[in-house]
Amino acid sequence: MVTVNSPSSPVLRALKTIRSSPSAFLTTAALTGEVAEALKAAATSVAVAFSLTLIVTLEAASRHDVAVCLMHMQGAPRTMQQAPAYDDVVREVGDFLLARAQACEDAGIARERIVIDPGFGFGKTVDHNLELLRRLDEIAALGYPVVAGLSRKATIGRLTGRDVADRMAGSLAAALAAVERGASIVRVHDVRETVDVLAVWEAIGHPDLRA
Repeated sequence: MVTVNSPSSPVLRALKTIRSSPSAFLTTAALTGEVAEALKAAATSVAVAFSLTLIVTLEAASRHDVAVCLMHMQGAPRTMQQAPAYDDVVREVGDFLLARAQACEDAGIARERIVIDPGFGFGKTVDHNLELLRRLDEIAALGYPVVAGLSRKATIGRLTGRDVADRMAGSLAAALAAVERGASIVRVHDVRETVDVLAVWEAIGHPDLRA
């Protein structure tokens, strides 16, 4: 049996290979003790997605000095889209993220290693996603870098009528709107096109940065 941490483990070999790139940054949706040890053995860094509500996961993140991305999700992955409901989606998502960020800091995770993600599409309707995007500055005001992931999601499809492969234009508009409202990081499929859009937008708003 080959474990995650075995010298012959394909997981460990992959981690070490990726780590050889100075710009590489890994993410994992779960941080078990075994995964954390593999990351340590590979001398790599990681951003842990989701909300670190499990004490053992929170302690593992603190002990191994990793960065964490705290993402909001209402419900469980299999049922989250059945009937999502909020009184005020922005306030409730913000309260949740702030509480989890504070729990991370209380556990010893440095504030500068925490980013927050409102979880577009995770237990939210199209209207919820749009309200979160319109008021994303309120999430940014919590004081942590904000991650926005709207690229090619169902909301883009509902608004444009496009299939997944044809949602680049809508995704670019969403990424631009997110950055304009305070997002520090955008998760995207179309990296080159997104970089171009943001470069032009930044040059218009900040002419001193033009080459």
